[in-house]
Amino acid sequence: MLRHFSHSDVEAGLDYPRLIEALADAFRRGGEPMPVRRSYEVGLDHAPGHLLTMPAWHRGSALGVKLVTVFPQNATRGLGAVSSLYVLFDGETGQPRALIDGEALTNRRTAAASALASRYLSRTDSRTLLLVGTGHLASHLPSAHRAVRPIERVMIWGRNPQHAQTLAERLAGQGFASTAISDLFEGMAHADIISCATTATVPLVAGAYLRPGTHLDLVGAFTPQMRESDDEAVRRSRVFVDTYAGALAEAGDLLQPIAAGTWRAAEVCADLHELTSGTKPGRVTEEEITMFKSVGAAIEDLAAATLLVGDASS
Repeated sequence: MLRHFSHSDVEAGLDYPRLIEALADAFRRGGEPMPVRRSYEVGLDHAPGHLLTMPAWHRGSALGVKLVTVFPQNATRGLGAVSSLYVLFDGETGQPRALIDGEALTNRRTAAASALASRYLSRTDSRTLLLVGTGHLASHLPSAHRAVRPIERVMIWGRNPQHAQTLAERLAGQGFASTAISDLFEGMAHADIISCATTATVPLVAGAYLRPGTHLDLVGAFTPQMRESDDEAVRRSRVFVDTYAGALAEAGDLLQPIAAGTWRAAEVCADLHELTSGTKPGRVTEEEITMFKSVGAAIEDLAAATLLVGDASS
């Protein structure tokens, strides 16, 4: 029977501790390379639209594809610009098993991937998180990070101060000592982990203000034209990625410094497969600055969907 999982079903069914472990298992196993996200222009001259596809599979077990549409002019219709749906199939028969709310699945698996990276890259005593951004994804990151580190305090910075205050109040209800801040660089001076989830096209995080021992978690910008950090932040950091193929094709935070000649792709220290399998180290010293750059990997969607549907079937 084909199951449907709503936004609330996904939220209730994917707690962060188990989801983080499911992602760790998926990255540790590795397997054949997955296709990089494909984008197709499907709109009109006066109303652009894009279709994105993200397939992944474990042969004989499960396969799935996330379908995402981006129609920027939807705001004039009172609709969101981005819509998404995940379809999970049986890996042995190819029969469809589930339709899953794509936005909810993406938010939770993205936050869980950041927490998985943090387990290897942030200091074990990290208690203060600076959240840059106030959107749907940003609101998931504190709880995910708290699953692997003793996060107590959350500072929130956003372009809209009221949105930052609203998010701070929501996080306070989740047990965080949360405050909205107006000075981003001052917040950076007190943060153990800085987590950015924005659609910025100009740098927000300035490397000159990063203090030794900081872990920088960049999960928002996902195209070559977007970036959340400047060249100095990349240059000062030991850089890690979710996947080499995705990050070096789509991450403006890395591609723009490469184009400027201030950093080289060969300086990426490891991806999540290498971290989880133990073939390469994560944080080496307490003083170093680490950076995790994520653009999203289809294997994360498949692992999250398989966990969700498997639990519902048991």
